[in-house]
Amino acid sequence: MGKPLLYEIWEKPATSCIIGICSAIWFYIQKKNIGYSHVGLSYDTAVEGHHWRIITSAFSHISVLHLVFNMSALWSLGVIEQLGHMGLGVEYYLHYSLALVVLSGMLVLGMYHVLIQKFKIDYFRRVTAVGYSCVVFGWMTILSVKQPSSKLELFGFLSLPISFAPFESLIFTSIIVPQASFLGHLSGIICGYSIAWGLIRGMNNYWAISMLGWIVLIFIFSLKKSGTYDFSFLDIESVTDPSMPSVRFIASGNDRTLQMSTLPDVSTDLV
Repeated sequence: MGKPLLYEIWEKPATSCIIGICSAIWFYIQKKNIGYSHVGLSYDTAVEGHHWRIITSAFSHISVLHLVFNMSALWSLGVIEQLGHMGLGVEYYLHYSLALVVLSGMLVLGMYHVLIQKFKIDYFRRVTAVGYSCVVFGWMTILSVKQPSSKLELFGFLSLPISFAPFESLIFTSIIVPQASFLGHLSGIICGYSIAWGLIRGMNNYWAISMLGWIVLIFIFSLKKSGTYDFSFLDIESVTDPSMPSVRFIASGNDRTLQMSTLPDVSTDLV
């Protein structure tokens, strides 16, 4: 007999929260009739300045089957939170989940850029990806390196050896779901190996909070600059160097302004 669900939730707090967030977003998407074009990540939208889509695409699912598959795999991978004695644990899980979301999104855009600019395959301009699959494949890969004896449980009855799970799942999803993003899943696997082999390391609370802060700033600025959402308290103006916009926070009855340097046009950096 398995452990009670509440006990497992207590053992996997970060995983449970992510599953709750993705499920709530899916419910909101269904209620508001939101589609791929509204929240998905594509090369063209990234070039147009919609960098916020790197985040929204990761946590959004349009199909309930897609949501169930990803969350089922993620729940099984939550065992990472219980492996603190192996250098993993809750903090490791949170730190590198954040890194996987950002790095896998940037990597897949880089792949699109090479295919479009070098190989002239314009098809990849319009490919729009959504889902937490990149992160799921990243954690499959990390666990396959850190604890190859583990198994990946899917839907409560399908069990895969974790050592082969990343590539088994990559092939399986490509055959069963032709519209699945092969490059998106592959980017998660590449980032996963980079983390597991120590090529990407050094994440701690300081760097995680710093990264989160930059993500929030870029998310808000890209929403504003792309015209997706109009933040009434935020005004972005050109200064002497047009690649360095000033940020002005406007308050009634106060003429003072706050100016700060921000990153250059992120579209150039991402793609």
